[in-house]
Amino acid sequence: MFDKLIIEFDKGLRTLCAPARSARAYPDDEVPEAPLTETQKRHARGLMRVNHCGEICAQALYQGQALTARDAAARDALRQAAQEEEEHLAWTARRVRELGGRVSLLNPLWYGGSLAIGVAAGVLGDKWNLGFLQETEHQVTAHLESHLDRLPEEDGKSRAIVAQMRDDECRHADMARDFGAARLPLPVRQAMKLSARVMTTLSYRW
Repeated sequence: MFDKLIIEFDKGLRTLCAPARSARAYPDDEVPEAPLTETQKRHARGLMRVNHCGEICAQALYQGQALTARDAAARDALRQAAQEEEEHLAWTARRVRELGGRVSLLNPLWYGGSLAIGVAAGVLGDKWNLGFLQETEHQVTAHLESHLDRLPEEDGKSRAIVAQMRDDECRHADMARDFGAARLPLPVRQAMKLSARVMTTLSYRW
């Protein structure tokens, strides 16, 4: 048990401190960098910082959920999704740097809170664990869709990254449904939206 805790602690440190890696090609590798005004750059890097922060939260959620999942197949699916989310971390972190910014200073706070939520969701049972995952991915997909509307039209590189992330998140939601996710009660879904709004507002600036 102690060894397992050390492994999970190491995962958290690597998520927060070590550069993430992508097994797949970066979605924007073939997209040329377009000239952007300083206002456009500032807005784009704020949005991409939010997306990076969301992936920090996703890593912690999946880690907590996998720790407490009872079904081996569901646990493996959560870990596979977490690997893809790590690629999203790499994509968004590089893009934030390219736009002249830095990732959120509040990432450790978001990571700790998300890990606790993931553990709690898993304790409730696999169907609720997966239900939480499905609802999270539905909300993230909608959030990424809104970013495609808000990113500067000229910023093809950021848009290519966000579009691929959206497709991956949609697939993760379908995976949770296929494994038997339960639909969360409306008050829980609304609370998740409210907490996401707080996170996105703060991480856009910090």
